Amino acid sequence: MNFQDTATMAERLAIMKVLSTNFFERAAKIDEEKGFPFENMMELIDSGYTALTVPKKYGGKEISLLEFVQLQEQIAIGDGATALSIGWHLGIIKNLGEKQPWEETLFHWFCEEVKKGALTNSAASERATGSPTRGGRPQTTAEKRGDRWVINGRKVFTTMAPILDYFLVSASIKDSETCGSFLIPRDTRGLEIEETWDSIAMTGTGSHDLVLKDVEIELKYLVETIQPGNMQASGWLLHIPACYLGIAQAAQNYSIQFAKRYSPNSIKGFIIDLPNVQQKIGEMEKELLVSRSFLYSVARQWDESSEAERQLMSPQLGAVKMVVTNNAIKVVDLAMRTVGASSLSQRSPLQRYYRDVRAGLHNPPMDDMTIIQLAKDAIEKV
Repeated sequence: MNFQDTATMAERLAIMKVLSTNFFERAAKIDEEKGFPFENMMELIDSGYTALTVPKKYGGKEISLLEFVQLQEQIAIGDGATALSIGWHLGIIKNLGEKQPWEETLFHWFCEEVKKGALTNSAASERATGSPTRGGRPQTTAEKRGDRWVINGRKVFTTMAPILDYFLVSASIKDSETCGSFLIPRDTRGLEIEETWDSIAMTGTGSHDLVLKDVEIELKYLVETIQPGNMQASGWLLHIPACYLGIAQAAQNYSIQFAKRYSPNSIKGFIIDLPNVQQKIGEMEKELLVSRSFLYSVARQWDESSEAERQLMSPQLGAVKMVVTNNAIKVVDLAMRTVGASSLSQRSPLQRYYRDVRAGLHNPPMDDMTIIQLAKDAIEKV
């Protein structure tokens, strides 16, 4: 059961459905114990999934954005935290392959590491600056000393911190107006993970603090110069709404299963036959259809567009994330109303879906930024 041996989306989706079932069986325990889904991650690595977005020129499958979001959605039906976590890794590799900002030899080597099972994620958020999408200059600093960069600082929300092999760290370059993205291997001296993640949502993402104390790396590991807040259109970020769509689908599935077997003595038969219950299920289905159609159509548009055309898609990409995430919150709420008070039981997955799905409001881009961007785009068209 290896994704690298597949040729079609249908084959890959079949494998992911099996893995997603495994993830669901572990999700409650991981959430309750505030643990990390190590077993899920190893299954994804061993199955070849974590290398699916490696470019074909480096021996990868280079799956489309549409395939990527569909697979991520399926993971999230099993466990949202696992989906959101691994989505960052695959999305970053996909984005780097499309935009090619790194020196080619270094990126080729990095892809070989990924094919061997290495995982990466960016470390960009800081408490003082908030979300990097809002343009704050990193307080983490990088100073050139001889043939080394020396980096100091602290990053928050470093998702998958317990298992990452490489960190992409944003830092302000000392005595310069420039900021850079630095690739830092996990075993570098001075790099520490401080276990600070105490969120009630997405508890399994292991989004701890990354602490950097006089971390020294080779000059070549300045992989890209960056401008904080300069957000290019990034299709790969659609893994975020795909995750919340998957959670919403899981919530609807559970509520229907519950309604089919719950029969209070006040009625004959099961509550699935009650008009008010069917009304809620229909409303859920409407939100899921709208979300899935919007997500898939924009992902397909990205796949079929030139690079120049893609750079005009920021408003649509932001709108997808906003619509799908908010619709997912509605679906989970409707599912809980369908099930009733037992949805708040610790034994019910709905209480976990309720907490997890709200995390989407705080993933980029934020709703207020999306609305402003949509307004500017509309004004420019008239």
